[in-house]
Amino acid sequence: MATNPGTSRETRRTFLKRTVGAAAAPYMLTSGALAAPGRPGANDRVHVGHIGINWMGGDHLKMIAPDPNTPVVALCDVDEHHLATARERVTGSCETYRDFRDLLENKDVDAVVVAVPDHWHALISIAACQAGKDVYCEKPLSLTIREGRAMVDAVRRYGRVFQTGSQQRAEDNFRRACEMVRSGRIGKVDTVHVNVWGTSEPCALDEETTPSHLDWNMWLGPAPYRPFNQKIHPVNWRAYREYSGGSMTDWGAHHLDIARWGMGLDHTGPIEVHPPCKDHKGLRYVFANGVNIFCGHVDANGVKFIGSDGEIEVNRGHLETRPEEVLLDPASPAEVTLRKPVSGGAQAWRGNELDFFASVTSRERPLCDVEIGYGTIVMCHLGNLALWLDRPLKWNPIREEIIGDDEAARWLARPMRAPWHL
Repeated sequence: MATNPGTSRETRRTFLKRTVGAAAAPYMLTSGALAAPGRPGANDRVHVGHIGINWMGGDHLKMIAPDPNTPVVALCDVDEHHLATARERVTGSCETYRDFRDLLENKDVDAVVVAVPDHWHALISIAACQAGKDVYCEKPLSLTIREGRAMVDAVRRYGRVFQTGSQQRAEDNFRRACEMVRSGRIGKVDTVHVNVWGTSEPCALDEETTPSHLDWNMWLGPAPYRPFNQKIHPVNWRAYREYSGGSMTDWGAHHLDIARWGMGLDHTGPIEVHPPCKDHKGLRYVFANGVNIFCGHVDANGVKFIGSDGEIEVNRGHLETRPEEVLLDPASPAEVTLRKPVSGGAQAWRGNELDFFASVTSRERPLCDVEIGYGTIVMCHLGNLALWLDRPLKWNPIREEIIGDDEAARWLARPMRAPWHL
């Protein structure tokens, strides 16, 4: 096993760079902050910096870079190959960086798109808020529950716009399904099935030679040090607990989010989480109002709401009701309508991006505000803890505490490798 070679660039010029997440970091004005109220700056354009530009980050770049309203002025990645490829996609002036802290010092950047592995989401997003940048952060929101809460607090403290990349709320099918549920079209609903399964495991891969184009130590950042293995970088890190919660946090951030939206549970969380047992194959989340959300190997194409008078099932490109009339009957003016993205797009993903940029201009909270992402990731993380420990958990959604289980409570936060900290 190789030893820890130390962390990159521990001494910085500014307080922001020395202590990501420190309580007294400076607030730096960007072009957006100096513009007229409700406007991001000259010509109503939002100047964007991308942090993490492979995989999902590369897809965001493909959609955002061609839009003249969102010029890309900065790129950052710890992999030189990814950085060079991304730079070729951007026309005009664009700075490139290997360290996100350098990008955040660029005063031309109004907003950042954060598309890095999950264990970096909190630190980078909080630093961006401290630097006066608005944030679009890929889901899942955070690696731990305490990190998620710190992200919410930073967004509110620094007055930033934050969009969680759970784009399904921007798709018509999901919104329509949730509107029908809330409007009572299938009667009283107290059961939801969510087809999401698969957690992460501790990483025990062999050591391999680190590619010369990769700053592996910076890739690890706050995660425990371990040698490089190509099964981790660039895309398979979601399988390992040090960096991700697996499919539970990956797809759970999408489908559990829709279950919460349809049941009107954005303001609260479960009070109990039960692991699989003889009575149910998957996880069971119990809410104070009697709602049960079953998550795992369930009979559902995506998310299924089960009511006293029928069912509504929804997924990407799929919306089905039983009976069929539930979907076919026209909506009445008295029915519930839920918010649409401020700006639409050919894809829900693009609609979520455009909603974010519209909110940067208006200073309104976006469709998937940080607190929306936080409420959903709490469910994902509690589900993983119930699976890892193989026992029921009790959760206080007001105090945000696990009740009567000290071992489980220790997983609410994780130590970070020095010098990184919240």
